[in-house]
Amino acid sequence: MKAFYADEQKRHDPKAFLSSGAPKPNPEQPERVERLLAGARAAGCEIVRPREHGLGPVAAVHTPEYLDFLGHIYERWQRIEGASEEVIPNIHPIARGGSYPASAVGQAGYHMADTSCPISADTWESSLWSAWSAVDAAEAVMSGEPAAYALCRPPGHHAFADVAGGFCFINNSAVAAQRLRKHAARVAILDVDLHHGNGTQGIFYARPDVLTVSIHADPIRFYPFFWGHADERGEGPGLGYNLNLPLARRSADAEFLAALDKGLQRIRAFAPEAIVVALGLDCFEGDPFGGLSVTTPGFARIAEAIAKLRLPTVIVQEGGYLCDALSDNLTSFLTGFAGV
Repeated sequence: MKAFYADEQKRHDPKAFLSSGAPKPNPEQPERVERLLAGARAAGCEIVRPREHGLGPVAAVHTPEYLDFLGHIYERWQRIEGASEEVIPNIHPIARGGSYPASAVGQAGYHMADTSCPISADTWESSLWSAWSAVDAAEAVMSGEPAAYALCRPPGHHAFADVAGGFCFINNSAVAAQRLRKHAARVAILDVDLHHGNGTQGIFYARPDVLTVSIHADPIRFYPFFWGHADERGEGPGLGYNLNLPLARRSADAEFLAALDKGLQRIRAFAPEAIVVALGLDCFEGDPFGGLSVTTPGFARIAEAIAKLRLPTVIVQEGGYLCDALSDNLTSFLTGFAGV
């Protein structure tokens, strides 16, 4: 399997975020890349540098207003006397759709959902290369590869069309799905991250051509809190094209695989021509976020079940944070998928 990754993705190096109001080191560290590369190589992947694709694939799922913000906000922030080193919002609108502020501070609050996605000098470039990795993985699959892996970092599934959040800036899974739509009439996105893929859901919530399915820790007391509940089914033309399968905290392999069976049943009913797997390894029992309890062998079983769909598959890296088993968890998933 080909694995797409560019070294520029490591340059984004966030320093901190707020957790329950307390400043803590940001867990979305560049070191994740080295662990994931090791896992991909152990699974026999060929590491391939993606090509530059410009803004086109990104603009297909994000608003120009938002992309203009991401591309220029760091430079503007530096002109604010006494501002923080990184762009971090301190005010948010209680509702969207009203006036759009001219100030950098106001726009940061408008376009950033929380404090976990600080923007530094290298964030924009790293995010673009992360998205381009997803584009090339999608193009590899469209060219006949049965599957491809995009080592996307920063991750993307919490990014909406015009909002960053949860360590995410550009929605790489959405970019891959939209790219696949050039050749596939219907595309499914299956998100197996610990956290609900709220940005992905938001981007496709009113669309019937992309089915979104997410298995995640129940958001009633877990990030992202406001999205990911079982009654969210889509809207307008997209009603019935979104399925959320929230799990109780500390659910392990058996519970996860049971939910996966339900998700795969819905995907089969949709009859997609390709699938994007938003691969979060943070549902691991030893991940620092501690939400679910999937084991290392459990990732292979998850991958085997997905591979039995026999669909062209783009595997897009989402979460999975620094722990001793991070590399092994990726290897388990990729070898499990390839073994079917």
